[in-house]
Amino acid sequence: MLELARSSFYYEPASESVENLLYMRFIDECYLRHPDFGYRRMHIQLKRAGHHVNEKRVLRLMQLMGIKSILPKKNLSVANKQHKKFPYLLNGLWIYKFLQVWAIDITYIPMTNGFIYMVAIIDLYSRHLMGWEISNTLDVGFCLEALKAAIKMYGCPEIFNMDQGSQFTCEQFLSILIVHGIQISMDGKGRALDNIFIERFWWSLKYEIVYPSHWKTVPEAIKGIRDYVEYYGKTRPHQSLEYATPYEIFTGQLMTGFGVTYKGFSTRTR
Repeated sequence: MLELARSSFYYEPASESVENLLYMRFIDECYLRHPDFGYRRMHIQLKRAGHHVNEKRVLRLMQLMGIKSILPKKNLSVANKQHKKFPYLLNGLWIYKFLQVWAIDITYIPMTNGFIYMVAIIDLYSRHLMGWEISNTLDVGFCLEALKAAIKMYGCPEIFNMDQGSQFTCEQFLSILIVHGIQISMDGKGRALDNIFIERFWWSLKYEIVYPSHWKTVPEAIKGIRDYVEYYGKTRPHQSLEYATPYEIFTGQLMTGFGVTYKGFSTRTR
């Protein structure tokens, strides 16, 4: 009735080998320290660490993980004209309040026997995490769920900033922003530091909880991440916020008078 082959119905995708998971863990840690590394430099780092792996495998694993060098690329390909592009709105913008600008990003989360992906939305003023979701694939579904949940809980930001990844440039994702009257800002070429706030969150998340935990199952990972997000937002003091927490800034418990002029990197001034 469904016109589906029995083999496709029962098929389960093969997981990566233990060896590949080891390489992916190494790549992830190296990428946090050196986001400018492409697959060639990553291959050299693996070889220096004693891993016998060729460049093609390193490239495939990095593509599977959804990571690439932040350095500007040579103009060797033509952008997909079917994907609508929007201008970058944050250059020189004075961000002085919460719900003014949100940003979104996706990262790879290693586990003992596999890996998952995490998407997160952050308020650039307060550093408060507005929403997040977990998925075992890099499709748009979990990004939509995170966005819908964040808007439902907190309302709409004035500007939503993102890169030109396929998950964010698809019609399904953009239509939600457009319907709610949210201005869309997209990172362009050479804007390596546009996600600096959320990249800092990824660094803290991985070094403070992901790498030490060695989660074996997805439920374990979700619980660990949920607990850390709660700690990161409400308990962990942030030096850039003068040791306040993102939750205190976002809820107005501490009126710091801070602001940020966004020019690809941030400074906080009174």
